[in-house]
Amino acid sequence: MAFEFTDSNFKEVALDKEGVAVVDFWAEWCGPCRLVGPVIDDLSKDYEGKATIGKVNVDTNPEISMKYGVRSIPTILFLKNGEVVDKHVGTATKQTLATKLEAIL
Repeated sequence: MAFEFTDSNFKEVALDKEGVAVVDFWAEWCGPCRLVGPVIDDLSKDYEGKATIGKVNVDTNPEISMKYGVRSIPTILFLKNGEVVDKHVGTATKQTLATKLEAIL
């Protein structure tokens, strides 16, 4: 299962920690988000120990969404050592996201 990022743990887990984090901004009512969810879950298993891969529910964690200007969901941010290095908006295949992740690792 993918990691659950929240307003309270985001700084510690994604920003202050060295390495790569993949953050999927989603909401339960969002159809395309439900398509991307299983892809994020698969990637979190495939890259366990190499990257922190998880989700942020925009409805319950508005601070992070506002900080990164997320207006459309799903939005997937790729962070390396706390800095955004890539971004994907909309649905995506596992291969597309894995290719982006490999390039960052």
